Amino acid sequence: MRIYILALIVLFAGASAMAQDVPFDKSYFKDRKKEFKEADGHYLDGDNYFDQGLYYLALQSYLKANEFNPNNSRLNFQIGLSYMASVQSYRSLEYFLKAKELNTAVAPDIEYYIGRGYHLNGQYAKAIPHYNNFKKALLPNQVEDIEAVVKRIQECESALKLIQKPARAFIDNLADINTSYSEHSPVISADASTMLFTSTREGSKGGTLDDITQEYDEDIYISYKVNGRWTPPTNVGEPLNSHMNDATVGLSSDGQMLLIYNGRKRNGDIQSSELEGDEWTYPEWLPKSVNSNEKETSACLANNDQVLYFISSREGGYGGTDIYVVYKDRKGRWGEATNLGPAINTKYNEESVFMHPDGRTLYFSSEGHNTIGGYDIFRATKGDDGKWGTPENLGIPINTPDDDLSLVLSADGKYGYFSSTREGGKGRYDIYQITFLGPEKPLYLSNEDQLLASFKKSVSDNVLEKSVEIKTIRLTVVKGIVKDAITNEPIKATIEVVDNDKDEIVFNNESNSKTGKFLVTLPSGKNYGLAVKAENYLFHSENFNIPKATAYQEIEKEILLNNVKKDVKIVLKNVFFDPGKAILRPTSYPELNRLAKLLKDVPTLKIEISGHTDNTGSAASNQKLSEARAKAVVEYIKAQEIPEDRLTYVGYGEEQPIADNTTKDGRQQNRRVEFKVLSK
Repeated sequence: MRIYILALIVLFAGASAMAQDVPFDKSYFKDRKKEFKEADGHYLDGDNYFDQGLYYLALQSYLKANEFNPNNSRLNFQIGLSYMASVQSYRSLEYFLKAKELNTAVAPDIEYYIGRGYHLNGQYAKAIPHYNNFKKALLPNQVEDIEAVVKRIQECESALKLIQKPARAFIDNLADINTSYSEHSPVISADASTMLFTSTREGSKGGTLDDITQEYDEDIYISYKVNGRWTPPTNVGEPLNSHMNDATVGLSSDGQMLLIYNGRKRNGDIQSSELEGDEWTYPEWLPKSVNSNEKETSACLANNDQVLYFISSREGGYGGTDIYVVYKDRKGRWGEATNLGPAINTKYNEESVFMHPDGRTLYFSSEGHNTIGGYDIFRATKGDDGKWGTPENLGIPINTPDDDLSLVLSADGKYGYFSSTREGGKGRYDIYQITFLGPEKPLYLSNEDQLLASFKKSVSDNVLEKSVEIKTIRLTVVKGIVKDAITNEPIKATIEVVDNDKDEIVFNNESNSKTGKFLVTLPSGKNYGLAVKAENYLFHSENFNIPKATAYQEIEKEILLNNVKKDVKIVLKNVFFDPGKAILRPTSYPELNRLAKLLKDVPTLKIEISGHTDNTGSAASNQKLSEARAKAVVEYIKAQEIPEDRLTYVGYGEEQPIADNTTKDGRQQNRRVEFKVLSK
């Protein structure tokens, strides 16, 4: 018994020694005066840096002091706070726990920080009791503190629900893009062939190292996807990058217009720059309807550049920063800004807005809704009535307890790119790729061998069970290149897309002057007319009648424009008649108005309008119908103040087919109206 009691005394004495809080006092280190002096200097340097908000430098000094005396409660607490402000915030937990072990009263909010440490490590169930302990110690008049800790508890509860249904998605760090510095705010073209992003890496235009973050001025970089991999990024240089911070916020679907955050004016505003050939224009400020006296931090173009969503902290919102929208009028001017309302915006901050090219699916980051901590990425869909559905958290592992921002998606919805501060990254922020796996397929196992084989798969093959439901992407991406029909050289041409039913322009832009390339996104459920026009060339037209249920598709076109020369023929692909009749449908008017404009622009031009049919029915009736249709076109053009002596019409019936009449598609091509240049 005596030996047993002695053993207990030794055990408790040892435990007491292990948990003893050792002050940073030279009297405790009489035999190590030199080492103490050096360590105490690091400790004091750490406090000095910490008081200035230089947490990275404070952490380096504190860690050196901790090597000498690892059992000081305050030092462990300060290291925890410094880690909390760093890229490795999850590492704060071990130091907060050690601080409390050494001294339960090390800080009045130690319970909160232990809860926060568990929270950031994804140990949500362990975080909640510590948050509750802190909450119980607060006084009733500490309303803001109570609200803050209640929100943290709600975040953990949201995480515990979401973790039961993890998203079926792979998350990959873009190793070819990221460095030990921050990479963030990726923007991509709709076909995901081009990415621009922001980086604080060494070699920036400004070259200034920030004392607090230990990172350089933000610059814009560009990378291209070649054979499935992103090329090494290059600094885009002037005029996009300056001697101060320059950051990407949005890119048009065709990759021809870049939106930039610039902090030099007021609190920070949005600029735009256009790609002319292979050179970016000098950035211009967006109008006052977008840029206010407050801060605008993020923006995205939508609906083929006819709509702009943006983030602003202006007065009248629901929280710190809200999402707003402006629409472009017929003259190309942005209208007044409208707040998206309480369905989207919360009393907390919304950030990093992105509208998918389908024009109805909005992605954004928020500190509100059912976030699991920091900024989470949400998705909301706009219904046919124009109202927004309830925002949906994209779930775990896409979202983490820390910040997840700036999600952009490819037009097909299969891949996303975003910036995050998660564990395992290279820098403070890294860019990650999401691969959405789609609906889960049932797993059938017929024997033990198959079961064992499934356990041999990588973690990424097994850990993800629940699907991130990929909404059906009802979108057609038309991309192509405009060339001279004779020389095959690229042409800078105007690309105009009209909603034929509404006679409304939904897209008006130019092909790239150096490459001739263009890209336009067309949501399903409409009849579109596409016209390609260039000076001294006959215009080219295409028709895209896309049923509402049409799923995602890409169409590539090579468009060859002809100089205005005698005998050149052009098919008017957006001229429509009812079957067997010669009455123009209203959907034909936009196409014929473009032809009338060409005749006005070239006042000496004389043309022949010809009607053509397939071989269904008698030759006589086909000839009569084709002539009546050609005449109907001429009468419409004459009504647009075009002199009659510049127009002739003729019906060729079924005599001049351009396709095989034995197929449905061939017959459709043969039923057409053309115009031919008689003289220039």
